[in-house]
Amino acid sequence: MKISRYLLLILLVSTNSAFATTVLPVSLESMSKRAEIIFYGKTISNEVKVDDVSNRVVTFTTFKIIENIKGITEATLTIKQVGGQLPGSKIVHRIHGVPRFTIDEEYIVFLPAKSTLGFTSPIGLGQGKFSVYKQNGIKMVSNGRAIKNLILSGKIKADSSNAEIQTLNVLEPTENQPIKTKLTEFIKTVSSLSRK
Repeated sequence: MKISRYLLLILLVSTNSAFATTVLPVSLESMSKRAEIIFYGKTISNEVKVDDVSNRVVTFTTFKIIENIKGITEATLTIKQVGGQLPGSKIVHRIHGVPRFTIDEEYIVFLPAKSTLGFTSPIGLGQGKFSVYKQNGIKMVSNGRAIKNLILSGKIKADSSNAEIQTLNVLEPTENQPIKTKLTEFIKTVSSLSRK
């Protein structure tokens, strides 16, 4: 009897780290409505430390806000996400799916309300993180998913009477490139969706 209890305990402890993160697809419309904060910003710092509140290894990422799309007015914003690599340590604490942000890179981020412990990761994890980059001198947005499908899955029809939503022209990918769209069109569409 005691052996089976110990076996069960060992089994529970060993399988605890094997759980995977599974996230269902989220439409752009749903992300826009559910988000408490949506912003276009540039990553200015990543600080990894043991969190006083949760006692877990966390990463504090600070963004310089370039454009507020929904819900904030400050010049900077810091988010707290679980995981990271403590300075001087070779051990990396990662939760599969929790997005990372590179310093000096630009993003559009969709954030829910903070948890009771102060955590906030993008809605749908990597789905709520859109990279902004230049292509032929034009700023583009992509998160590796088909942006057109993101919109259509959210009950926005291609023949929608909303002119702001129709401005989102999707550029088809060339070989090995994700579908992307222009930054200005994307912001306009997200802003419109968040007000619906």
